[in-house]
Amino acid sequence: MRHRKRSERLGKTSSHREAMLANMTKALVMKESIETTLPKAKVLRRYADRAITLAKENTLSSRRSLVAKLRVRFNELTTKEARAAKNGDKSSFNDDRFVIEKLMNVLGPRFKERNGGYTRIIKTANRIGDDAQMCVIQYLEA
Repeated sequence: MRHRKRSERLGKTSSHREAMLANMTKALVMKESIETTLPKAKVLRRYADRAITLAKENTLSSRRSLVAKLRVRFNELTTKEARAAKNGDKSSFNDDRFVIEKLMNVLGPRFKERNGGYTRIIKTANRIGDDAQMCVIQYLEA
């Protein structure tokens, strides 16, 4: 029986679901609006809102929690790239590094005065092929 089990399974294994939701959360943070199916968006909303709640604190502990939850991977830099990064050139960084920075420096302060409800789901047309209900999930302006 599945009594009192909160996770929506979405027809995927737990490892696949966790990886998919981490990747979708990173995409939502970077683009601030993505299109997906309605069941995925409803589950993603929980992850996205919790990421903003952690980003509002802007502490080392919350930063490390976000890195773990979003499965952020830092690419190893050569010594030349590390020197350039120390001087401000961040072109050798992978995109995962910018997710945490955007959360902490842009999205966290944007929602500082708001107590939850950071995302919006807008239903769109059904997908051609399997007739899945599509929607757009996006962060609010403030």
